[in-house]
Amino acid sequence: MPKLTDTQLVILSAAADRDNGAVLPLPTSLKAKGGAATTVLKNLIKKGLVAERPASRDDAVWREAGDGQRIALGISKAGLEALGTEPDDRPAPAAGRRRATSKRKGTSAGQGAATERLKPSARPKPGTKQALLIELLGRENGATIAEISKATGWQPHSVRGAISGTLKKKLGLVIASDKVEGRGRVYRIAEHG
Repeated sequence: MPKLTDTQLVILSAAADRDNGAVLPLPTSLKAKGGAATTVLKNLIKKGLVAERPASRDDAVWREAGDGQRIALGISKAGLEALGTEPDDRPAPAAGRRRATSKRKGTSAGQGAATERLKPSARPKPGTKQALLIELLGRENGATIAEISKATGWQPHSVRGAISGTLKKKLGLVIASDKVEGRGRVYRIAEHG
């Protein structure tokens, strides 16, 4: 799985949540604007996580081709996989529009009770870092940011972004945190909201 910044994760998550997989407009919560946003989008295209496609009437336009064709951006199959999702296998909608909705894959028995509490449609792909994050936070004694960083290889700010963005906002999990003497702040999944 490619290493993603918090900004890239937010952009891909927002696109995956849209029925048509559109990347634009960017989420309003992003601080990246103008040239910085363009750089992030070009990097996602270069990594193959986002792809250009002909814009439909409802799509926000990324650029205009030399022949006047309007081009939009959509999340790619690789982008969905980087989030731990897979493309929906239902037939594409009429009029040639690409359907980019996603569904979560089921989980293996070894992923722990925390994953089992998720609805089947919200379970992460087995073996992904997102599944590992849920497993760590699902333990009775939870996990610290440092422990999660060590297990996943993510930077601390990426761990915090995944907890607040993916787990809380996207999956609706309730994350509790307590200060534990000798360990520091410990995070755990309290319940599924």
